[in-house]
Amino acid sequence: MLCLTSSSSSAPAPLLPSLADRPSPGIAGGGGNVRLSVVSSPRRSWPGKKPPQVNLTIVHNSKVKTNFSVPATARKNKTMVTVVEEVDHLPIYDLDPKLEEFKDHFNYRIKRYLDQKCLIEKHEGGLEEFSKGYLKFGINTVDGATIYREWAPAAQEAQLIGEFNNWNGAKHKMEKDKFGIWSIKISHVNGKPAIPHNSKVKFRFRHGGGAWVDRIPAWIRYATFDASKFGAPYDGVHWDPPACERYVFKHPRPPKPDAPRIYEAHVGMSGEEPEVSTYREFADNVLPRIRANNYNTVQLMAIMEHSYYASFGYHVTNFFAVSSRSGTPEDLKYLVDKAHSLGLRVLMDVVHSHASNNVTDGLNGYDVGQNTHESYFHTGDRGYHKLWDSRLFNYANWEVLRFLLSNLRYWMDEFMFDGFRFDGVTSMLYHHHGINKGFTGNYKEYFSLDTDVDAIVYMMLANHLMHKLLPEATIVAEDVSGMPVLCRPVDEGGVGFDFRLAMAIPDRWIDYLKNKEDRKWSMSEIVQTLTNRRYTEKCIAYAESHDQSIVGDKTIAFLLMDKEMYTGMSDLQPASPTINRGIALQKMIHFITMALGGDGYLNFMGNEFGHPEWIDFPREGNNWSYDKCRRQWSLVDTDHLRYKYMNAFDQAMNALEEEFSFLSSSKQIVSDMNEKDKVIVFERGDLVFVFNFHPNKTYKGYKVGCDLPGKYRVALDSDALVFGGHGRVGHDVDHFTSPEGMPGVPETNFNNRPNSFKVLSPPRTCVAYYRVDEDREELRRGGAVASGKIVTEYIDVEATSGETISGGWKDSEKDDCGKKGMKSSQKEKWYHHSEH
Repeated sequence: MLCLTSSSSSAPAPLLPSLADRPSPGIAGGGGNVRLSVVSSPRRSWPGKKPPQVNLTIVHNSKVKTNFSVPATARKNKTMVTVVEEVDHLPIYDLDPKLEEFKDHFNYRIKRYLDQKCLIEKHEGGLEEFSKGYLKFGINTVDGATIYREWAPAAQEAQLIGEFNNWNGAKHKMEKDKFGIWSIKISHVNGKPAIPHNSKVKFRFRHGGGAWVDRIPAWIRYATFDASKFGAPYDGVHWDPPACERYVFKHPRPPKPDAPRIYEAHVGMSGEEPEVSTYREFADNVLPRIRANNYNTVQLMAIMEHSYYASFGYHVTNFFAVSSRSGTPEDLKYLVDKAHSLGLRVLMDVVHSHASNNVTDGLNGYDVGQNTHESYFHTGDRGYHKLWDSRLFNYANWEVLRFLLSNLRYWMDEFMFDGFRFDGVTSMLYHHHGINKGFTGNYKEYFSLDTDVDAIVYMMLANHLMHKLLPEATIVAEDVSGMPVLCRPVDEGGVGFDFRLAMAIPDRWIDYLKNKEDRKWSMSEIVQTLTNRRYTEKCIAYAESHDQSIVGDKTIAFLLMDKEMYTGMSDLQPASPTINRGIALQKMIHFITMALGGDGYLNFMGNEFGHPEWIDFPREGNNWSYDKCRRQWSLVDTDHLRYKYMNAFDQAMNALEEEFSFLSSSKQIVSDMNEKDKVIVFERGDLVFVFNFHPNKTYKGYKVGCDLPGKYRVALDSDALVFGGHGRVGHDVDHFTSPEGMPGVPETNFNNRPNSFKVLSPPRTCVAYYRVDEDREELRRGGAVASGKIVTEYIDVEATSGETISGGWKDSEKDDCGKKGMKSSQKEKWYHHSEH
């Protein structure tokens, strides 16, 4: 185990293979800007009693920044100077002074990072060259010949075999260099590659025990199996199509949004039929739905090849290979390009936290008993994950770094992915992998001998590289521990991720829905869970992801409505109390999670309309059935079913964020958490949100605090008829503010807000209000239900036909909030235009 307290020690230098004549980069380099998340809300959590008072506008002055961000030694390839002098003061200490207590730890890990970075600069020409390993390793065509390279230090002899030589490697023996890298050069025959495109290949080697074994090349770009044979082994496939068959990207990457609204999806189970869906089917059938619901980012699961389908893609066998169940590499490129054409960015779920335990078709097959320095994985207990039954990488190994960094660049270069969601980051951060470990927030839990500095250094290198290659990349970490500075830039002393998943939020909702009556829900506890995130570190909030959708658990909609989703969702009959409650809370839970829970939002495929069933991949336990391996889009497409209401609200809340950009705002103030009334009131950006969780109480003239004086109107109302509500909230009413208390004396204000206005708040409803700009306001009266476009029927997303609703109010008795909500009709589109 590494000693983390000595700032002068350094890890031994690994073997340094020297490979010359590297190809030119596929992505132009560029420096990434330092990003500071300025958050003024005092409700953000902070270890200790109070958050530190930091002037964020001057944190990144030149004195602090230049000490660490551009070490001269990396540019000049000279022996490294004492790192302690370089990083004596890090910007992270200004953001959080408590971190300075662990200065020895940060000095040690930054020295390790800079040492590794400078060694790569010296021996490989820099991270950008180093990360182009996929152009050197595996099978590549260079100057009229096919060259194959493989790192296998434990091999005594090696051959390349395949269909091209009838699986006889006697004439295709490979040579080994001093770094354990085997290679062979095979000249073209009559101007054509000796190894044809789409032909099967394997790496055959004899290990120290004397036995010959066949393995799929570690860098293979495609792997297939015979689907007609049960349990058929995978074969490596050489993928090198002629120019006429290669997919050529036609559309540029969309610009990085201020706040990602992420649609998490699994291509294989995205079809209506109980079968494996394809990349092209997903591109043509599902991407338009995602765009119509106003998401700006797609996150794809299970892209890297995995032999066990039910692993959800998390037991990767072939890291550079596209999952062949859904198509070819060219098909995946078509999907990404189609997404870009629709303005959708695409993130890939990348698994670098562990590897499949499979031997014949996975990377684990290269472990034949050698020591850890000659293997992709640690030996002994450190090399195995007890709960996942998988292998754990040795992140300090030179060739492991090359493999993983090149893997990221390969997907970014060749497939135009716009970023990644790193799976299992908690497991990477600690030697205990988070197993049977609770995190209380004590900093000693994060910075101790339990910390895996090797893995942290790898993630720092990876994040630095990705943001240099693509400054607008979006990199998300799946971490449940809440490690500080995980989401601060590397040149500040952080690990470099852009966002972390707010994983405590879905746990809170599931706990409430399973274990607490509605009247016992705690408003303060809900707010605490949603706002409990680190100051200046961004989070992706979600009410439910794929984790809550898989067999053994239930989605929020299913927990709320259960069997009545099969019998009570017809709009041709009155809704039961269970259905009324379920649809209302489904909308509220997702909306408050988006509005208050983070700096971005994520939804899993189908949950936007309350998909009634769980996901279950074919496995022994269900007799290898595909019955639940699908998404039933017909439910939301059928006009007389109530699923359309939840879907319409999902469209609307995404459109609201698109127009008002409240997720990227630093203004987040919760002014009311009324446990008796079951009401939560908060401001986010320019909007005021009112959530009434009470099962049956309507509040007329409910007083709501706000910041700015003026006139407020409804921007989004969950109780509107078009969202399956009861139309009780008026949308044509001007809510004028009244001043509260003495100007400049917060303690005399109403809920610490200088102004207030009154609203009608029916039970189980949420309403967002926006402040009218009197100089620019030309509100289309009668259409103030939501900002943006709502498409109630799935059509071409570029189509503009349809009618605008400018009336349709239902008569009601007068109250302080005016008339009731909007009627909905079949196949109509409606808009709200606010000159905001």
